[in-house]
Amino acid sequence: MSEMPMAPDWQVSQWFNTLAPLSLAQLHGRVILLHAFQMLCPGCVSHAIPQAERVHREYAGDGVAVIGLHTVFEHHTAMMPVALEAFLHEYRVTHPVGVDVAVAGDPIPATMRLYGMRGTPTLILIDRAGKQRLHEFGRMDDLRLGIRLGQLLAEEAKMVAD
Repeated sequence: MSEMPMAPDWQVSQWFNTLAPLSLAQLHGRVILLHAFQMLCPGCVSHAIPQAERVHREYAGDGVAVIGLHTVFEHHTAMMPVALEAFLHEYRVTHPVGVDVAVAGDPIPATMRLYGMRGTPTLILIDRAGKQRLHEFGRMDDLRLGIRLGQLLAEEAKMVAD
């Protein structure tokens, strides 16, 4: 099995639904579900955002941190943070959401580029040691995601027990 890469720290200009900025280092020891989305992405609105919110509500007490990343690579002027704040309220999103840092002269934001994302929605699972374990572009089935989360949680529980 090849060595899994460490997840790069995300670059965020503004946070919602958290009192302080969040980092990978702060969440070390938890399984992280990082989901990248855009407000105007139909697949994000219909599937990925509700899926991430369900995981947040179901698994927060089990050691899973859900982090949203609003990564805007098109329609930049329509998706400013003030619009995102209203969107998060209207769609009842309660998990932390960061705004990916815009890069001058580049339509692709910083974290999107660091992770090699192809678009939205993108779902990334990071294990308790900070390694990327899954990078999925597009819609991910709920059952498949649940299995992957269960595997990561069980794997970590086994490591603690050994």
